[in-house]
Amino acid sequence: MAEAANVVRLLLGSTTLWLSLFGSETASASKAVTAHLAAKWPETPLLLEASEFMAEESNEKFWQFLETVKELAIYKQTESDYSYYNLILKKAGQFLDNLHINLLKFAFSIRAYSPTIQMFQQIAADEPPPDGCDAFVVIHKKHTCKINEIKKLLKKATSRPRPYLFKGDHKFPTSKENLPVIILYAEMGTRAFGKFHTVLSEKAQNGEILYVLRHYIQKPVSQKMCLSGYGVELSIKSTEYKALDDTQVKTVTNASVEDEVETKEVQGFLFGKLKERYSHLRDNLTAFQKYLIESNKEMIPLKVWELQDLSFQAASQIMSTPVYDAIKLMKDISQNFPLKARLRMSMLILFQSIFVYPVKNLRSQRLNTKT
Repeated sequence: MAEAANVVRLLLGSTTLWLSLFGSETASASKAVTAHLAAKWPETPLLLEASEFMAEESNEKFWQFLETVKELAIYKQTESDYSYYNLILKKAGQFLDNLHINLLKFAFSIRAYSPTIQMFQQIAADEPPPDGCDAFVVIHKKHTCKINEIKKLLKKATSRPRPYLFKGDHKFPTSKENLPVIILYAEMGTRAFGKFHTVLSEKAQNGEILYVLRHYIQKPVSQKMCLSGYGVELSIKSTEYKALDDTQVKTVTNASVEDEVETKEVQGFLFGKLKERYSHLRDNLTAFQKYLIESNKEMIPLKVWELQDLSFQAASQIMSTPVYDAIKLMKDISQNFPLKARLRMSMLILFQSIFVYPVKNLRSQRLNTKT
């Protein structure tokens, strides 16, 4: 069962980000190191994440989707994880077009809404929930997990303090706001949720209450949430001592660096072509290139003038790139935006070093000649 679950996670794209570091001391031996990034909270149900995606689209779509899946979790016990995943997508397809379905798949793959589910779980833990309840309601500071007690707790609800509602709370559509508030903590798709929802939605439609839903998972799974990683670095140092010929290593290193200097693009500059066109400035260009390579490793705060028209410059560079390379360039810019943002400053420095300063020197020489 565990192996099947792992295969399903690979199909869903919800597996962890595998960081492959290929490092070796020699060209013949290559070893890979893999690592995964796990969050501190348990894995969250995809059905709840899908509902949060719907809520981001609109509150109306959220409640429409909820009505179609209010007892969908019972199929999870009989169907495979992959079939259940496709069933969720099929239900969501009733309210989304193909483009948004693809976005929902992408949100599943990176588990974009898992932190939101965990946020509601933390809010529920602060109540705290009654013991042994799959779902419970809070009516102005009073808790119960029995449906027949709701009517009793509503009688004096207005005399108790009104609960604080968060921006991300899911409010049932109603024309009135100044009503007793009933907050339902339950896991969407379960039978306990379906029973409470039927009663509360009817009261909300009759204008008796303000119905608010917050996600609550009574028995979270033991497995931790695996997330895609951003800006994660795994540094491994080898403490093994090896005898190497420094002269040969230095020669190979210098040769590889020289090839890189001539061919590789550095922050948008093709120094190989620049050195061909401006051979008399070869030393200056080499020094400038080394400065750019070293500055790539530094995360210096940008100045105000460096932030001007950044979006226009990025879009212009992407649009001017061939179609097959545009996506690759857009990915590179988005992942390395702080470093790419300094491209404008580098271009200005290069322009001044090649054109402005030589012209100034030429003018000064002419003035000296005339005098």
